[in-house]
Amino acid sequence: MRIQDKVVVVTGAAGGIGRALALRFAAEGAAGVVVADLDEAGAAAVAKEIGDRAVHVQVDVASEAQVAALADTPFGPVDLFCSNAGIIGGHGLDASDQEWSSLYAVNVMAHVYAARAVVPSMVARGGGYLLNTCSAAGLISCPGDAPYAVTKAAAVAFAEWLAIHYAGKGVKVSVLCPQGVRTAMLERGVEEDHLTARAVNASGAILDPADVATSVIEGLAAERFHIFPHPEVAEYARRKAEDPDRWLAGMSHFVDSLEA
Repeated sequence: MRIQDKVVVVTGAAGGIGRALALRFAAEGAAGVVVADLDEAGAAAVAKEIGDRAVHVQVDVASEAQVAALADTPFGPVDLFCSNAGIIGGHGLDASDQEWSSLYAVNVMAHVYAARAVVPSMVARGGGYLLNTCSAAGLISCPGDAPYAVTKAAAVAFAEWLAIHYAGKGVKVSVLCPQGVRTAMLERGVEEDHLTARAVNASGAILDPADVATSVIEGLAAERFHIFPHPEVAEYARRKAEDPDRWLAGMSHFVDSLEA
C-alpha cells in the first residue's frame, strides 16, 4: 500500500496519532484526506494545515450512521480507512457498566462500523485497506484499565477475522499497536499518577506521534498485519504466546512493583 494518490479517512484525527497520520498521509501525496473527529474545531484545524486535499467532518464513531457517512467523500471511494479513534476508562473491577459500554462502542464497534461502510465497495473495486489502531494493550493487556485492555484485545480479534475473510478478496488489514506515545491521553494519566501511565512510562520509550506515523507508512508499504512502533512489543507478545503462565506471573510482578 502506497499512499500516493489514495483517498484516506482518519478518525480521531484532531490530535495525537490521528493528527500525525493525517498530516503524514498528505505529505505522502494522498489524493484526499478526510479528517474526522468528535472535536470539530480540532479536525478543522488539521484539515486547514493540509489544505485543499483535506476536508474535516465531525463524527461520533459510536454512531454507525455517522461512520457510514464517512465513506461518501468528495474525493471519491475510500482506499484506506484508518479507524483510529479510541477512549480510555481508567478503572478495574470498579468500572461501571456505562464505562464498559462506552469503551466497547468506541474501541470495538467503531471498527465494525467502518468495515461495514467500506469493505463491500473495496471488494467490488478489487481492493482496499483497513488500518485499525488497537494499541499494544490489545496484545499484552493494560495494567490499571480493564475495559481498555479487553476492548483493545477485541479490536485485534476483529481485525484478525477481517484479514482471514477478506485477504483473498483484495482487502488488506493492519493493526497499529504502539505502546507509549506523547498524547493528551497519556499526559492526563501522568498528571493523575494513574497506574496505566506509570506502567507505560516504565515499559519503554515515549514516542512522538510523528514517529508512529513513520512506522505506519513503513508497515503499510510492507502490508504487515502488526505494525509495531515499539519493536519490543513484538517480543512481549512472543513471550506471552510461548509461555502464558510465565508471562502472566511476570506481568503480575510488574503491576505489584508499580503499586508498591
